[in-house]
Amino acid sequence: MVPAPVKIIIAGGFGAGKTTMVGSVSEIPPLTTEELMTEASTGVDDLSGVERKQTTTVALDFGRITISTRHVLYLFGTPGQARFWFMWDDLARGAIGTIVLVDTRRVEGSFAAIDYFERRQIPFVVAVNCFDDAPRYEANEIREALVVPDQVPIVMCDARDRDSSKIALIRLVKHAMTVMPAPV
Repeated sequence: MVPAPVKIIIAGGFGAGKTTMVGSVSEIPPLTTEELMTEASTGVDDLSGVERKQTTTVALDFGRITISTRHVLYLFGTPGQARFWFMWDDLARGAIGTIVLVDTRRVEGSFAAIDYFERRQIPFVVAVNCFDDAPRYEANEIREALVVPDQVPIVMCDARDRDSSKIALIRLVKHAMTVMPAPV
């Protein structure tokens, strides 16, 4: 029996940790489209808060997690910069849900992803990537700052940590199962 594919998107702003999250949970070496940032991005990419960032995703990240003999998760990380957002429609097609990764040093980078998935009625959870040097906030403060409805789960995570990333994925799958219509 071939396992049924379940597609999940990892989205968020530039430098939020999407590539890191896909890599931390994937059972296969992740496919990444990371490229070195060059002088051509000067004045285009805002590196405030992520000054040490040297690479960026230019198309997608891809990973896989086998859940059982019946289901396999396919993880697709989106590029964070606006000039690559044209990829999002193709990446989101057929997804059961999305983790919107948030960096509290650059919260404004999360609004586009939240708006995108709200408009398309794709279930999502907000996962706050708790960077070591980032300000800490309570979930209710994050909810208020991002203006997300009460039914959208907010989880704290460390995208570098496999178990922490798994918890965010489990929360997304549970949330998607509660809001998506049952199959006929």
